[in-house]
Amino acid sequence: MNMKKYSKFIGVVIVISALAIFSFRFGEKTTSKKPNIIIILADDAGYNDFGFMGSPDIKTLNLDQLAINGVRFADAHVTSTVCSPSRAGLMSGRYQQRFGHECNGPTGLDGMDTTETTLASVLKRNGYTTAAFGKWHLGSAPSFHPNKRGFDYFYGFLGGARNYFSNAKADKAEDCAMQENGTYTTFDGYLTDVLGDKTVDFIRKNKENPFFIYLAYNAVHTPMEATEADLKRFEGHPRQMLAAMTWAMDRSIGNVLDELKKDNLLENTLIFFLSDNGGPTTHNTSSNYPLKGVKGKEFEGGKRVPFVVSWNGKIKGSRQFNGLVSSFDIFATALDAANIQQPTGKPLDGTSLLPYLQELKSGSPYDGLFWRKDNDAAVRDGSYELIRVDNLGYRLYNLQNDLGETHDLQYLDTIQFNKMKNALEKWE
Repeated sequence: MNMKKYSKFIGVVIVISALAIFSFRFGEKTTSKKPNIIIILADDAGYNDFGFMGSPDIKTLNLDQLAINGVRFADAHVTSTVCSPSRAGLMSGRYQQRFGHECNGPTGLDGMDTTETTLASVLKRNGYTTAAFGKWHLGSAPSFHPNKRGFDYFYGFLGGARNYFSNAKADKAEDCAMQENGTYTTFDGYLTDVLGDKTVDFIRKNKENPFFIYLAYNAVHTPMEATEADLKRFEGHPRQMLAAMTWAMDRSIGNVLDELKKDNLLENTLIFFLSDNGGPTTHNTSSNYPLKGVKGKEFEGGKRVPFVVSWNGKIKGSRQFNGLVSSFDIFATALDAANIQQPTGKPLDGTSLLPYLQELKSGSPYDGLFWRKDNDAAVRDGSYELIRVDNLGYRLYNLQNDLGETHDLQYLDTIQFNKMKNALEKWE
């Protein structure tokens, strides 16, 4: 081989070697697995009942840290003011009115339309191992079961509420009984802790491949029950039971986050935290301050919720996002993060928040959103909100300077009132 050819040969070898070294050192970044996705859902939590939301008396150290690491949304809403339809909107990425799931059904047999595609189903088809823990409340009949709606594993109960300690009455009622993949079971200890422990165990067993976890606590829904140790911690607290139950949920979430850190998964895990609707206040002493209204009502207190999104290394933390967002955005955001094409056939109503979270887009994802439960309804148009209350008529508020919804503007701004009333009627 002459010198010219030899030099050329050596050059090719060097280039190939460099590429090989680059691939070895950085291949994990270029061929890394899809991100793990976790949705953590509280039940009936008050807007003001977390440290990161400004609560002066409820302690949530782990969730506060999650909020510091992530983005807190100041104008986040769920799609319904009550449990079951709110979960249907989240799980489908669509207004639940599209498939007749507007209210809590009269029985647990009334579940989410089986022709609707769930987020779990899409992720499962794309290589994710999927698991649901805790409260389901999307139907008790076999066709509605979590294992039939895209979840490989289910540990929880099918109905809307149950006791936090195992007892004969709760464990025999079909909707309230704990089960594991359709087989009824019992548990020891406090259910909020148990759900966290089961989630931790699932992470340990499935850490090698991408997973999707839907961790739906029944805390802080009634019945109000806490451990003696947690109650003692908050002895003398004006809302002792709620403080103890919230502390337990935060502890359970902390255990899940600790497991992700231990397994070096935190930087490849997209985490959502929110409540399923506003606090019912008189039922569990929750606080929606400074919002007006409660669970079941279309005022802000019924549907504006604490909402945090965290993804270490991918989303810059310690920020607040002020744009209008909805829980049905979780579906599109999760698929975007996993680089999965949205399912065809039925359009999603939600949009991916990822460009906003990664500061590729600014502003608000929506100019307006809609809500309805029975004859009550609401519509947003920028900072304006129009409320329709059954048998009482309409109310128009400007939330920018009246977050507590105290000054009705419908007679002062008739143009805005008619615009929003017509938009709501058209949507309906």
